[in-house]
Amino acid sequence: MTAHDLQATLAHMGAEARAASARMAASSVAQRNAALHALARRLRAERGALQAANAEDVAGAEAAGLAAPLVDRLRLGDRAIETVAAGCEQIAAMPDPIGEISGLVEQPSGIRVGRMRVPLGVFGMIYESRPNVTIEAASLAIKSGNACILRGGSEAIRSNLALWRLVQDALAEAGLPPAAVQLVQTTDRAMVGLLVAAPEAIDVIIPRGGKGLIERIAREARVPVIKHLDGNCHVYVDASADLEMALAVTDNAKTQKYSPCNAAESLLVHADVAPAFLPRIGAVFAAKDVEMRADPGALAWLRDVPGARLVPAAESDWSEEYLAPIISVKVVGSLDEAIGHINRYGSHHTDAILTDSHASATRFLREVDSASVMVNASTRFADGFEYGLGAEIGISTDKFHARGPVGLEGLTSQKWVVLGRGEVRR
Repeated sequence: MTAHDLQATLAHMGAEARAASARMAASSVAQRNAALHALARRLRAERGALQAANAEDVAGAEAAGLAAPLVDRLRLGDRAIETVAAGCEQIAAMPDPIGEISGLVEQPSGIRVGRMRVPLGVFGMIYESRPNVTIEAASLAIKSGNACILRGGSEAIRSNLALWRLVQDALAEAGLPPAAVQLVQTTDRAMVGLLVAAPEAIDVIIPRGGKGLIERIAREARVPVIKHLDGNCHVYVDASADLEMALAVTDNAKTQKYSPCNAAESLLVHADVAPAFLPRIGAVFAAKDVEMRADPGALAWLRDVPGARLVPAAESDWSEEYLAPIISVKVVGSLDEAIGHINRYGSHHTDAILTDSHASATRFLREVDSASVMVNASTRFADGFEYGLGAEIGISTDKFHARGPVGLEGLTSQKWVVLGRGEVRR
């Protein structure tokens, strides 16, 4: 397609999305829930066709030499399809966020002032590899009364097209405009630049992908962006930690799955428990072929672990998002040092403390500057589905509007409403 064709396509999609967003905002929650249930039913019924389309994408990605973590994110297995179908049903069961008035207070003048929750309008979603994002974005858009324009990665185009057609069928079945969820059908990368610079079509852009993609979008966007750049998540084992629990949680946070942005990339261990803890977690990592990039304090307790893959840590390791069987390891002398390290090197995504000390847990929760902060739990729980949001549109490390997993509420705004009985200002 020529540049003119791309601009014309986007202008048409934007106009349709604007019209559809008005209808979605005015639709009944019964209609929106019906569309979500129809989508869940269709996902399960069309599993075979979806997986056939996905198999073509996976084969193409492997032939093109796509990195293993990205290929892993691309797969649409039975579990992935069931998860997004169940997510649609979970979102349908949630209260309707639209039109809710909160904080209504009568003023001395007699007027009552409050805030009403309303849809954002049209959001654009740009994402890589994960075709399940097509359904997560669509389902959240439907329930929140928004319209959306989706642009997935070229490596997932067949999967995304197959999923999007089910969304359109579900919207039509519920009497809602199919244009409420649109998919950019060209793989031309120039469309990304046009989409993020189209305030007439888009109210907010949500990128979900690698650091390079998100940095580009943040640099070029002419509309607000909800984003996170890295998932450099930390696990800190405190001096008072239950070491059996710490072993299980640290192992899960790192090795349950290497590719997600909520997998642990850095392990901090208090010096008081390092002699007891590090050889044990080192053995767990050695058995799973996880490379440990360790500071001198950690190397002292890891070097005798049979089969351990050890590398002296470089300064760059403390801020690295590996998305691979690699973890940085550091011994710290205090809770203060752990918090300072996380706030300096972390990406403000998700960080966890493992401790039996209420005082340490409280300080960690209050002082670690991250979107999700956890006590005695795996960082892998930083997920919209696990948080009870039904699904997530992304995870934001920004500090305005939405922070952490962005679900229904993150796709809405509030406007002031004033209820009166003929009052006039004097």
